[in-house]
Amino acid sequence: MWRPLDTFPVKQHKALRVNNLLKSGVFFAALSFLPGLGNYAFQAIISRNLGNSGEFGLANSALSFTGLLGLPVAIATFAITHYVARFNFAGEDERLHSLLAGCRKFLFRLTIIGSLLAVLLVKPLSDFFHFPRASLMCVALAFTLASLWAAFATALCQGLGWFKRLALIGVLTMLLRLAFGGLATMRMPTAEIVVLASVAGLFANLILLYWRKDLARPSRHPESPWNREFIQFFIVSAACVVGGYCFMQGDLLVAKRYFSGPDLDAYSAAGLLARALPLTVGPMLTVLFTHRSGERDGASMLEHLKLLGLYSIGLVGGAASLFLLRNLCLRIIARNTPEASGMITPFVITMVFIGLLQALALWSLASRWLKISLLYGGLGIAYWAALLWVGRSPGELLGVRPVVSALAFGTLFVVWLNTLYRQKSASPL
Repeated sequence: MWRPLDTFPVKQHKALRVNNLLKSGVFFAALSFLPGLGNYAFQAIISRNLGNSGEFGLANSALSFTGLLGLPVAIATFAITHYVARFNFAGEDERLHSLLAGCRKFLFRLTIIGSLLAVLLVKPLSDFFHFPRASLMCVALAFTLASLWAAFATALCQGLGWFKRLALIGVLTMLLRLAFGGLATMRMPTAEIVVLASVAGLFANLILLYWRKDLARPSRHPESPWNREFIQFFIVSAACVVGGYCFMQGDLLVAKRYFSGPDLDAYSAAGLLARALPLTVGPMLTVLFTHRSGERDGASMLEHLKLLGLYSIGLVGGAASLFLLRNLCLRIIARNTPEASGMITPFVITMVFIGLLQALALWSLASRWLKISLLYGGLGIAYWAALLWVGRSPGELLGVRPVVSALAFGTLFVVWLNTLYRQKSASPL
């Protein structure tokens, strides 16, 4: 019988999966720390190579812009991850093969549509956010298209529980990006080269061809995921992905629209360090989401809560460390200016709230608490709208972000806690 190399049939090893949840999360987070460290080194190198010309802030804003263009396929892969995890954990091998075959067709078509949509939207959106050069938007579009076509690899790895392979791809991506970006920006110190380095890193996904025999057994009856249940889940996945983008990256585009030169460079440097907080401990959420999507019985509830608590401790501990070492971290990336240093504190406070929001949203999505997922998306859009309305200077933007993110977290936490209490009272999770 076909079986992924690093997954186990639940009927035989379900208890082992539950017991290994914390171990998987810690291992994946530890191994994923290497790409984070490498990307930090990448930013340090390109920061020195780009100098104080404003290209550093422009490059990071352009990378955030590619995330906006790639939202449609990100939503689809997020939804499919849940379904692949669900049938993989349930041990329904035949259903899993049929579903994987149907998902490939669905994602292929959606990727084509997403690519065409990105081509159509790149010009009006780049004008709105005041990107200055057509060449930068061309390479941003190239990165978006490459990301769309690599998204299926990520969905497969997460859904099938291939965390070691996913971490390996992350390490290879970092190495390719570091080598290309470090060497190329020495000769051509422009934002375009930084974005092209990210394109080069995506070639690491080709390593999945080595495990091609494990991806899916050929199925004579591909099962389309497009049914009523999936449509419902697709909508709430869209809310979670859009909300996550607004909370995590939307401020960079607001800064690009209103800031320029040294202000944008300083804001990008502070944001680079602060955004690393949820990203560093984020792999534990990937494990939590996959297992929570697969099964939700009482035996695993305690392990899920432990992983959630470990994530929260890591997030707050990282925030304290960054606050104490902010000047050292800024010196490493050659951006130790009074402006950037002064931005760290409000940035760190904001990212702690955003990291906690992300954890609650993923828990709710995996648990099929759909109203909470929709609420998270709505809060994200409201957060971004508030930034666009108020944040016309660094002081105004950094002043409003902690307040709005705290209000969003408080709202979602109260609703989440109430839902958890009602679910526990009604029946065991």
